[in-house]
Amino acid sequence: MRRLVAETRLHAADLVLPLFVKEGLTEPAPLASMPGQVQHTEESLVEAVRAARDAGLGGVMLFGIPAVKDAHGSQGDAEDGILQRALRASRTVLDEVPAGTATPVLMADTCLDEFTDHGHCGVLTSTGAVDNDATLTRYASMAVAQARAGADVISPSGMMDGQVAMIRDALDDADFVDTSILAYSAKYASAYYGPFREAVDSELKGDRKTYQMDFANAREGLREADLDLAEGADMVMVKPAGSYLDVLRAVADRSDVPVAAYQVSGEYAMIEAAGANGWIDRDRAVMESVTSIKRAGADVILTYWALEIADWLR
Repeated sequence: MRRLVAETRLHAADLVLPLFVKEGLTEPAPLASMPGQVQHTEESLVEAVRAARDAGLGGVMLFGIPAVKDAHGSQGDAEDGILQRALRASRTVLDEVPAGTATPVLMADTCLDEFTDHGHCGVLTSTGAVDNDATLTRYASMAVAQARAGADVISPSGMMDGQVAMIRDALDDADFVDTSILAYSAKYASAYYGPFREAVDSELKGDRKTYQMDFANAREGLREADLDLAEGADMVMVKPAGSYLDVLRAVADRSDVPVAAYQVSGEYAMIEAAGANGWIDRDRAVMESVTSIKRAGADVILTYWALEIADWLR
C-alpha cells in the first residue's frame, strides 16, 4: 500500500554518479574519508562508466586529477589532459550500445580547482584574489576542450559571475550548439565538501568564501539561479543538497529548466560513518536522504550511492 500511494518515486534515470580519475595511478586508490569510493585509474574508470550504463543511470560526472598542477590549471583544457582522455574513453563505452539505446549523459566538471597548484577555482591576481574575468576565459577554453572530447554536458562549478554566458558563446562559436550547460547556481561555502578535497588532491589553503555563497542566505541563491537562467543555462544546481532543501524547493518552483542537486561528499561520509558504527540503519538512511532531495524538487540528483540505489530499485 505504501508503494502504491507514494507521492515521490526515485528512478535510476534520476541519478548521476560522480567519478574521480587520477593521472598516473596503476590501481584504484580508496578514499579514506569516503568509504567505498576511489580515485580511478583510466582503466577502472571505463569499467565504472560501463557499470553506470548497464545500471540505467541518468548520467556520470567526471572529475580529473592531473599529475602536474600549475597556477593557471593548464591541464584543464589540454587535449591530452587526464579529463579529456577520460571523456574520450567514456564516450567510447557509452557508444558501444546500439543506436537509440538510452545511455547515461556524459558530464564534465568545468572548474580549475582540480588543476591549479593553489586549489582555487580560478586564476589569481598578483594579490592572491580570484580574477573573475580571467577565469571566464579559462572556463571557455575548458568547455570547448571537454565538448571536443565527447562531453554532452558542460558543468561550470566555480561560481564566477558570467560563466554561463561566456561558455555558451564559446560552445556556439565552436559549433557545439547542442552541448548543454549544467550551472552550479546556488553553491554554498560549505563544510560538507571536506572529503571531496581528499578525492581531488586539493591544494587549497584557506577558503572560497569570496565566490561561494554564505550558508545563511537563501534569497541570494535564488538570485544566482535567476542570473544563470537568464544567461542560458540548460539546468541549474543547488549544492550541497541535504542542508539546503529549502533553497532547492524555491529554485525548483521558479525554474523553467531541470533542477539538479548534489549530495556532496560530507553528506555521504556522515551516513557511511554512522552506519558503520551501528548508530543508524545505513541503507534506510541512504534512501531517505536521496528521496527527500527528490521530494524537495530535484529532477537530477548527483550522489555517490547512485549505482547502489539503482540496484535497490530494480
